[in-house]
Amino acid sequence: MRGTELKGWGFLSPTLIVLGFVGIFPFVYVLYLSLFYYNVFSLRGMVYVGIGNFRKLMNDPKFMDALSKGLLFVVVTCSVEITLGLLIASLLSRKFVGRGILRTLLTLPLAMAPIAIGSMWILITRPAVGPVSYWLNKLGMSYDISESAFQAFLTTVIMDVWHWTPFVILTFLAGLTSLPQEPLEAARIDGAGPWKTFRYVTLPLLKPVLVTIIFIRIMDTFRIYDEVWALTTGGPGTATKYVSIYLVRLVLAQNEYGYGAGMSVFLLYLTIVMCWLLLNLITRAKGELSA
Repeated sequence: MRGTELKGWGFLSPTLIVLGFVGIFPFVYVLYLSLFYYNVFSLRGMVYVGIGNFRKLMNDPKFMDALSKGLLFVVVTCSVEITLGLLIASLLSRKFVGRGILRTLLTLPLAMAPIAIGSMWILITRPAVGPVSYWLNKLGMSYDISESAFQAFLTTVIMDVWHWTPFVILTFLAGLTSLPQEPLEAARIDGAGPWKTFRYVTLPLLKPVLVTIIFIRIMDTFRIYDEVWALTTGGPGTATKYVSIYLVRLVLAQNEYGYGAGMSVFLLYLTIVMCWLLLNLITRAKGELSA
């Protein structure tokens, strides 16, 4: 038995070593770096500041502005994508002509690189060239994301929804097709309509899938960079300079590695707290639905 366990750990050791170098070591190093003032072009070198970087975050108006915009972007995009994805997945779970073709088409946006998505949306939204601007101008509506902060924010939301809603749809669709049929049939026999069946039976059964989607999309939208940077470069002004863009520009343009590391650790902690709160809310809502 002892030899079998050692053999098992021997087979796992390559994976554990790679995981340590790829995941654990970078995190520990970033955590260590967050305790220092470190700018590669500074003659001071690495200076231990303890929690000074985290204290600086709380008094950085630019960071707070970028964080508030990033959180708003996360809330809006995740809400739209999950609602729309669940609705479309429910429709696609039924049999109709062309369902297979439609499922295949849904995977196309997911196959495109984020930087390609941003470049494509530049052509779509550019004034006097893109079809969106052209047709909105025909309707008497002025559309220019280089001048309007609201239009720029709304466009980045629509772009992210277009890109990632197919992922939500396909994940919900997999969850719906794998649900046990006995509770659904029992609800129909008891006279429950489609809405009550969905609310009291289907939705509670989909909780693991819903939690997984929420966690993945929160983490993805919180660190979005490529698409938004290609489309708006954070503008106009700082309208779409979300916290991920602020962090990358801070590190690459100003070489503030210690402060950037502290910001990364804080954002990781914030993401974990947000996911934990949502998990508790979903668990409580499931309990109320079951009651």
